[in-house]
Amino acid sequence: MTTYVNGLKETTTKDLSKFYKLERTIHDLSSKPVLGIGIAAIFLSIIWLATHTLTAGVENQAFIVAAGVIGGYMALNIGANDVANNVGPAFGAKSLTMVGALIIAAIFETAGAVLAGGDVVKTISKDIIDPSLIPNTKVFMMLMMSALLSAAMWINLATFFGAPVSTTHSIVGGVLGSGIAAAGATVVNWGVMTKIAASWVISPVLGGIVAAMFLAFIKNRVLYQKDTIAAAKHWVPILVSLMAGVFAAYLSVKGLKRVWTPEPWMVVVIGAGFFAATYAVVKPLIAKRSQGMANTKKTIRGLFHIPLICAAALLSFAHGANDVANAVGPLAAIVNAASTGAVTANVGIPAWVLFVGAAGITMGLMLFGPKLIRTVGVKITRMNPMRAYCVALSAAITVIVASAFGLPVSSTHIAVGAVFGIGFLREYHSSKGTHMGGYAKKAPGLSSPRPPSKWDLLPGEEKTRRKKLVRRQYLWSIIAAWLITVPLSALFAGGIYIALNEFVI
Repeated sequence: MTTYVNGLKETTTKDLSKFYKLERTIHDLSSKPVLGIGIAAIFLSIIWLATHTLTAGVENQAFIVAAGVIGGYMALNIGANDVANNVGPAFGAKSLTMVGALIIAAIFETAGAVLAGGDVVKTISKDIIDPSLIPNTKVFMMLMMSALLSAAMWINLATFFGAPVSTTHSIVGGVLGSGIAAAGATVVNWGVMTKIAASWVISPVLGGIVAAMFLAFIKNRVLYQKDTIAAAKHWVPILVSLMAGVFAAYLSVKGLKRVWTPEPWMVVVIGAGFFAATYAVVKPLIAKRSQGMANTKKTIRGLFHIPLICAAALLSFAHGANDVANAVGPLAAIVNAASTGAVTANVGIPAWVLFVGAAGITMGLMLFGPKLIRTVGVKITRMNPMRAYCVALSAAITVIVASAFGLPVSSTHIAVGAVFGIGFLREYHSSKGTHMGGYAKKAPGLSSPRPPSKWDLLPGEEKTRRKKLVRRQYLWSIIAAWLITVPLSALFAGGIYIALNEFVI
């Protein structure tokens, strides 16, 4: 029976049981990897059969079929690892359930890949090597196949250990290693490689600083005010509108760049326009909602749930539009080289190749994504809607700023760095007594210090409490994974190429 509360339809017990059943199914898939591996194997078998059928009679068919399966494997790993950065914070803040996070990510990742994935991709990721120095077409095909397989293997390994890594850096390392194995070190553009190495530091540091700055601002201007409702009525519409404007600019710079490249002034106009339109809509809504609202932090945090869901969707769309190329770029290069016998820097993407990338990312997300979503959203540090808002906003702003200055940053490193940034800010506030769990201390706008609570620490206990705010085991393991991504992918790729060269040519 359906009931109503305050004029709103209440979910029935039957509907809830279906929801929990779906949650249980997803939990079973993530907790029983053998089942997920079996489904993934069926998916790759379908790709093998479809590719074999579509390329019947084409020269070098065996290369294309093998590349199709490897491309699907790479896409599965992108979905399992990289997508967590987009929806993990919203899940950790309880703005999305795991089912909701997976559904939104799947829909918008697919939409981004199909609608804005572009018709042409650079086959040599980030211009790492010079294709004119590759001896012949067969060597080029094996080079790209080795790069694709090595990147997929490394991401698979990182996912197994619960480390979010950059898929772009993985494919860069693969191209680097197989390129050196095929044509020597002179084929590599070492200037580009230096910039990419610099991004290992630039990306997470920028992401962490920007996220921490926004969180500190929100705490100071809203949460630590005596009248949090009045502060929220003033600042929340501005913060939500800022997110709308930033994400509009972010999509025009990052998410749609393969189908439309706006001038810098157009990006500014687009961002400003969305900011103004959103502010006009949100301000009266927040003013109306704030009437009779309790003057508590929990109530204020609840105002960020809807913006967080929108942010997760937009980040997923932009990710699908950009990172699908990490799976289909090398695959498209192999298909083009096998079909035409030519090695070119830019090639078109056949529809079936784009489908392999989009379907593989979605499948990998559904089968193996929950593990990394929990790592990013829950295990590194505890999230709430405002912290997750700062992570999402930091990811978009940092990418825009980096693009403006031509800095090669990783969206994965930025998002995870932002999570660490807000965690370390929490530790700082804890040590200064301005965070629950620290010593009683007067906060701005309060007439007296906070009374002691069960969370107050005894002398000598601060170090123990601080470790709980940012889990060091994840900090060091993730940093280690980032540092070895390019070298290890390169090593894998070089070994795979040598093996292929021994048995194929």
